[in-house]
Amino acid sequence: MEHAMRAEYPHDDPGAGVKSWHMVRGEGNAAMCGRELLPDAELRPDSDWGTTAEPMCHTCGAMYLREVP
Repeated sequence: MEHAMRAEYPHDDPGAGVKSWHMVRGEGNAAMCGRELLPDAELRPDSDWGTTAEPMCHTCGAMYLREVP
C-alpha cells in the first residue's frame, strides 16, 4: 500500500500555511489518525516524513510505522 503526506491548514485555509502534516493511504484525504483533510491539500511523498519545518501528527506516524517495513 502506498502512503503520502497531506497538509492540514489552520481553519482549513491553505493561504495560512501548513499547520501540520498527516499520513494518508494512497492519495486520500482521510488521515490515518481519523482527521478529514481538504481533498486538494498539498501532498508530499511519504519519504518526506520528518523532514519538514512543520510538525508531524504523532498518531499518523505511529500507524504509518506499523504498516511499512
